[in-house]
Amino acid sequence: SLRSAKRRPAICPISRRGGPTLVCGFAHWLGHRVGVLANNGILFSDSSQKGAHFVQLCAKRRLPMVFLQNIPGFMVGKQAEEHGIIKDGAKFVQAVATARVPKFTLIIGASHGAGNYAMCGRAYAPRFLFTWPSARVSVMGGQQAAQVLASIKKQQLEKSGKTLHADEMARLIQTIQAQYDRESSPYYGTGRLWDDGILEPADTRRVIGFCLNLARQMPSAEGRTPIYRM
Repeated sequence: SLRSAKRRPAICPISRRGGPTLVCGFAHWLGHRVGVLANNGILFSDSSQKGAHFVQLCAKRRLPMVFLQNIPGFMVGKQAEEHGIIKDGAKFVQAVATARVPKFTLIIGASHGAGNYAMCGRAYAPRFLFTWPSARVSVMGGQQAAQVLASIKKQQLEKSGKTLHADEMARLIQTIQAQYDRESSPYYGTGRLWDDGILEPADTRRVIGFCLNLARQMPSAEGRTPIYRM
């Protein structure tokens, strides 16, 4: 009924209990029916499978997809690998890569590692990709990268019989972290045309709505979804 339709939420979530670090739902965005994928944390096996299923649903129904990124990456470690994170992450990435519907990406926070790919980063050809001033895009976070690279440098010196003193180690970590912080800035990326612009958060709804209007004028091509076991 009309009364019940008015009470219906703007976004209908697929699941909150399974894969809580990835929220998937159908929404109406300025009159356009879309699928929304939004994450706030690391992708685990269950959230990766959930994302793959949802992307396939959107592709089957010919719905545009909006990806909202705040992702440190996929979960790593022995336990995660035993639970199938490599296989499940590959399903998610493959589903995004082969979906032939309009895709739009907004990076609102972190966007690191393979999580950038799964959530439709630039390499996966979204129609438009925007960032917020709070976005950070890099292979990994600056602090983690600094620790890893400094450890590698220390091991290299130890193999050649040299020692990396504590003050030198601290200086190296500070230098690497400063470089990552500078180059992961959205202003650094947009200055090199790695995105389609930085949005004020308050303008996001209007700009994405305009992009959806443009996408409606260009019908998406029929794609062939590969068969793989979910």
